[in-house]
Amino acid sequence: MTVRSRHVPRVIVFDVNETLLDLGALDPHFRQAFGDAAVRGEWFAQVIELALAATASSVYFQFGAIADAALTMVASRRAVALSGEHRTAILGGLRALPPHRDARPALDRLSGAGLRLAALTNSATDAAEAQLTHAGLKGCFEQVLSVDRVRRFKPAPEVYRMAASSLGVPTGEIRLVAAHAWDVAGALRAGCAAAFVGRPGKVLDPLAPEPDVAGPDLEAVAEQIIQVETLRGSGA
Repeated sequence: MTVRSRHVPRVIVFDVNETLLDLGALDPHFRQAFGDAAVRGEWFAQVIELALAATASSVYFQFGAIADAALTMVASRRAVALSGEHRTAILGGLRALPPHRDARPALDRLSGAGLRLAALTNSATDAAEAQLTHAGLKGCFEQVLSVDRVRRFKPAPEVYRMAASSLGVPTGEIRLVAAHAWDVAGALRAGCAAAFVGRPGKVLDPLAPEPDVAGPDLEAVAEQIIQVETLRGSGA
């Protein structure tokens, strides 16, 4: 008689900013500072660019410092004299973002299905703890992991390996959930599984491996993850 081996479902690891938390809450601050709420998107793209440049050139600054520098760059580009009050409101607002409406239902669904959950973010440890506590999501995760531990930003492979090590599993036994193509690509290239959340304006990278799970929101993604990981856990 052949005995089929059973696999434990992967640990589901969530990106935080934009995936779980809604950066749109900063729009009123950008409207006041720049006269246009859409500048928020330009600013966050600049944040990501600076983080990638730092990692590619083997230097490290905490995420808050990069967010501040990106704000300075955007203000200079737009010839805006950014007041200290506006700067504080934007950067302070990062710690008080609300969750997306689909975040808690999706997390509860995954937890109720018996899956382990963790968070993995480019934010500093204290900022990530503050963000998830304010959003009422911190209790959903067994660990909140920050790139501070390896001083490299996602999508560097060291970040995903650190997460796997901290969670006590091989890299292939974690599944990253993110609304960013670069994060999904980094996780897949590091040997993880991944799931893409197609928030408005977000698309996958056609040059990267394709994740086996993708959906328009976290609840749809959660249902797919449960199906895939339950099947995997059964050894089917």
